[in-house]
Amino acid sequence: MSTQASNTRSESTSNPLTQLDVLGDDCARTILVATSDGPKTAKELTNRTESSSATVYRRINNLLESELLAECVRFEEDGSHTTAYEATVDELCVQIDANGIDVSLTRVDE
Repeated sequence: MSTQASNTRSESTSNPLTQLDVLGDDCARTILVATSDGPKTAKELTNRTESSSATVYRRINNLLESELLAECVRFEEDGSHTTAYEATVDELCVQIDANGIDVSLTRVDE
């Protein structure tokens, strides 16, 4: 199984509205929370979200494009492997001021 590194780094994102839009969806938030403790397959995420597999795959793609989720390979004890998804962010902070909206992420170092 893949393991997460304990080091983190903080960065300001270049497109905060995209990430906020993605996180506005309940299914996407459920996927992000579910993958925060380790990689999950699309099938596991479908079971967790109570959504159709098509919906889950769309949300996975949105999260991947927003760099909030990463694709990885999960190796099973029997030697087989499968594609899994893992959250890349530990913390998200939104700051709103006269200059606009800024979203800062604390990411898991890989």
